[in-house]
Amino acid sequence: MNRFDPTRSAGEARVRFLDNDFQILSPGSFVRCAVTGQPIGLDDLKYWSVERQEAYADAAASLKRHLEIAG
Repeated sequence: MNRFDPTRSAGEARVRFLDNDFQILSPGSFVRCAVTGQPIGLDDLKYWSVERQEAYADAAASLKRHLEIAG
């Protein structure tokens, strides 16, 4: 997806997380981190859980969620 795609809205996207990819269900320019709540631009999205269908701002947020669930 192109960062300057004119069809992308400025709001929050609905996304389905897949292995090594994600599918946009509703257009938007960002998703929210499940741990911190901070917006993550779709072009910057690198961390998510397919099992929990959650996005994470960074590796630390991903680890934090994993430890919450596991412990």
